[in-house]
Amino acid sequence: KQLAQDMFNSPESLIRLDMSEFMEKFAVSRIIGSPPGYVGYDEAGQLTEKVRRKPYCVILFDEIEKAHPDVLNIMLQILDDGHITDAQGRVVNFENTVIVMTSNAGSDKGMGSVGFGRTANEQGKDKALKALGQFLRPEFINRVDEVVYFNRLTEENFKEIAKLMLGELTDNLREKGITFTWDESVLDHLVRTSYSVTYGARNLRRQVQKDLEDPIATKIIESYQHPITQLKALEQDGKLELLAL
Repeated sequence: KQLAQDMFNSPESLIRLDMSEFMEKFAVSRIIGSPPGYVGYDEAGQLTEKVRRKPYCVILFDEIEKAHPDVLNIMLQILDDGHITDAQGRVVNFENTVIVMTSNAGSDKGMGSVGFGRTANEQGKDKALKALGQFLRPEFINRVDEVVYFNRLTEENFKEIAKLMLGELTDNLREKGITFTWDESVLDHLVRTSYSVTYGARNLRRQVQKDLEDPIATKIIESYQHPITQLKALEQDGKLELLAL
């Protein structure tokens, strides 16, 4: 969404396709539309119609390893030619799109021991690229401009993500006429209680909801007759406390 916002000035310019919905051979027809004589021929393809109507966009193929090989063949043509013909015979141009594909390839492999001067992230990158080559053909990978490997999140990363989440919460409360503030100890508490190399930032989202969003919602409901105008979050005795002003 941020990439779509930065490039095309709108998060609505993101087209997201979850590849877990395209695991069967017949799923190809959902991308470009059903051929003549098949059910759904009058309906446009999920991808081609969206790109035809919104040619400047970011296309996200989420978890590409789950897609059926025939779906990958369609994507190979898009990457190679920059256009594709849908079931209605219309040529859909992809030259003004940014195509992003995500994969969990190699995430199930152990990081192994760190030795010979190589970091754990370098070993993880090698394993991920090898796993990528197991389900993507060389000609497909050869047409990808860049393969980006994401390192595991550190506690500092978690802290920055927590700041963004609290910033979103602050903006939402400001729309309701409530000023929300917090101190550094709140960020430290959230990172300490939610940091996990295995589960990533989703743990942090659940912690923010449990420790802040739910208690704030409860306070707003309880003070219905006397609306709250200010809230301050701080850590006391290992727990987060909310002070209503």
